[in-house]
Amino acid sequence: MNFKTYRESLGENGLRIAKAAEEVSGETGICIAVAPQAADLFRVASSVGIPVFSQHVDPEEPGAHTGSITPESLKEAGVSGAILNHSERRLRVDLIEVAVRRCSSLGLLTCVCANTPLAGRAVASFNPDVVAVEPPELIGSGISVSKARPEVVMDAVHLIKGVSGGMHVLCGAGITSGKDVSAAIKLGAEGVLVASGIVKVPEPKKALMDLAEHSIPD
Repeated sequence: MNFKTYRESLGENGLRIAKAAEEVSGETGICIAVAPQAADLFRVASSVGIPVFSQHVDPEEPGAHTGSITPESLKEAGVSGAILNHSERRLRVDLIEVAVRRCSSLGLLTCVCANTPLAGRAVASFNPDVVAVEPPELIGSGISVSKARPEVVMDAVHLIKGVSGGMHVLCGAGITSGKDVSAAIKLGAEGVLVASGIVKVPEPKKALMDLAEHSIPD
């Protein structure tokens, strides 16, 4: 779950959502990872027992790189890994490869986003832990990729698994309900990326529970 930089996910609000995610994960057995705002990473990682990801990571080595988020800083913050190449924070392909390699060397997980199935296959060759395919035009639209463009999910699973059968494939964009999750799983995805569909609703735990319960195979 990507908190982005919504006001609803900042500071104590973000911690509250992360704890709700932890409760839902414990009650359902479904893995839920959260990606708080950068300033809240240490606070959240120190307070919950579910995976905490950074929303971005840079490939730079520690040094004179003002404003960069290094893998080493994430390791020190106690997070589990990082999202790379989200449509709102694109990276050049060569930098994605370096960042994945640097994170892996420190034991950090990586979830690389791609805007098309072909792009997903390309980044899968860098051996991240997860590839998430999200058509940018559907992000935040409330129209889920699993319903509007099911072929994107099926093609992504086929192409990415063709690179590495053990690689985890997620889909995202417009996910708002448990039915969206069920549709994604039936198409071959192993999970979803979600943001405003949880962060900006009045009862995040209730919305999360709906998604988690529909992630459980029939």
